[in-house]
Amino acid sequence: MSTPDSAPAGTQRLVQVNYRKYDGTLHWNLRMHRLGEDEHGIWLGLPANSVMRKGHNPEVPIPEAHVLLFPHEAWWTATFNAAPRSTEVYCDITTPPRWPSPDEVTMIDLDLDVLRKRDAPGPILVDEDEFAEHRVRYGYPADIVAAAQESADWLMDAVASARGPFGGAHGTWLAMMAGAAA
Repeated sequence: MSTPDSAPAGTQRLVQVNYRKYDGTLHWNLRMHRLGEDEHGIWLGLPANSVMRKGHNPEVPIPEAHVLLFPHEAWWTATFNAAPRSTEVYCDITTPPRWPSPDEVTMIDLDLDVLRKRDAPGPILVDEDEFAEHRVRYGYPADIVAAAQESADWLMDAVASARGPFGGAHGTWLAMMAGAAA
């Protein structure tokens, strides 16, 4: 495993994270600290007691620290939450993240999610009903549907077997956020 390329604590630049729906509307969005990059992708983080927004709605509090992984050319993103949050890992099936600038990352949320709860024996796939509904409403092309389903299958296996970034790679990055102030 290579050593993470990380910025010193307190000097990380802020990155605007914009998840959008297939029709272009703003979905979950927040500003996160750029922590660095490793063989898994680019890592961003937020300390405990931060906030995010859904669309242009009021801020939603995030009590626990967490880090987000934006892999290179994959159809997903992964959030790793600090305890005591019950969801330890939350993967969004998305189009590959794009970086219009070093200070912004954006992707289209394709509804399916793979998560691992702290007290569960393995990962679960959620929001299949939303995926089916949006597939019709937004007219997802066949290649997008196939890529989303392939990514969900890959994530279910990778999370269950603790393979790739799901084998503990997030620990160093999450530790950077553990003592940071919001």
